[in-house]
Amino acid sequence: MNRATRLFLALLVIAFPLSLLAGRVWLDPASTPNAAVILAELRLPRAVLAVTIGAGLGAAGAAMQGYLRNPLADPGLFGIAPGAALGAVTSFWFGYAASPYLLPLFALVGAGGAMALLALIAGRTGGIALFTLAGLMIASLAGALTSLAISLAPNAFAMSQIVTWLMGALTDRSWQDVYLAAPLTLLGIACLWRTARALDALTLGDAAARSLGIEPGRLLFWLILGIGLTVGSGVAVAGIIGFVGLIVPHLVRTLTDRTPSQLLLPSALAGAVLVLVADSVVRILPLVTELRLGIALSLIGAPFFLWLLLRMRRGLA
Repeated sequence: MNRATRLFLALLVIAFPLSLLAGRVWLDPASTPNAAVILAELRLPRAVLAVTIGAGLGAAGAAMQGYLRNPLADPGLFGIAPGAALGAVTSFWFGYAASPYLLPLFALVGAGGAMALLALIAGRTGGIALFTLAGLMIASLAGALTSLAISLAPNAFAMSQIVTWLMGALTDRSWQDVYLAAPLTLLGIACLWRTARALDALTLGDAAARSLGIEPGRLLFWLILGIGLTVGSGVAVAGIIGFVGLIVPHLVRTLTDRTPSQLLLPSALAGAVLVLVADSVVRILPLVTELRLGIALSLIGAPFFLWLLLRMRRGLA
């Protein structure tokens, strides 16, 4: 267990109980009526889901930056999150939003379709350039189809549901969402963990990695599967929550020896802390309606991305 892992594990242990108490009205277990029910049925599943989604996005971001050898890479480049969003939007379009299972099922089907298309286009060669371009194409296509679905929404209520859901939130999530997302996310992180040794070898260059016995096609398979499960399951239950996979590896990298294998676990923990704290903050803010989690993280992530670009430009000057 490296220093970064210990640090973010300690932060998670501190932040988790505080998140259970945080809200527009802070929960006092000793005096609040029905405090046990509120904790067990509302606060606890929401906190567990925040940790689950954040861990998946953090690990996915670290793996993707390691594979592309680009610190500005984000899991959204794979096109899997837009594919999952398109699947969820389709369920709204056909009026299945009220069903507790069909919305996440459609989202998972969308994520699976994007994964299959990505593997079909770029899986055989394992080339980074083709892989990136294929991911961008899938993301653009899914985004265009999502916009088309919104513009052709059958009624104003469905359109409002779609737009609100795309903003990303953990409001009113239950144990049912946890039971759906947690196993898939853990399986996805396990798939990404299998790539750790190959990602370390890849830092030496493609030729050196091949000489060490790394098969690009197999590496790409585990990477697509891992990111598809972590990102797809998160989108299926919470909508689009961006920038976690971009921000977290940067925060963790300076605390490690910068090899991808040393980034995966602490990035998962740091992602869990980031989403958990952000979700607690949006509940505390004194606004008329709760700020959507996806918007809050975008307000943090966009300036962070700009800062990275400016720092990179100074490095190139």
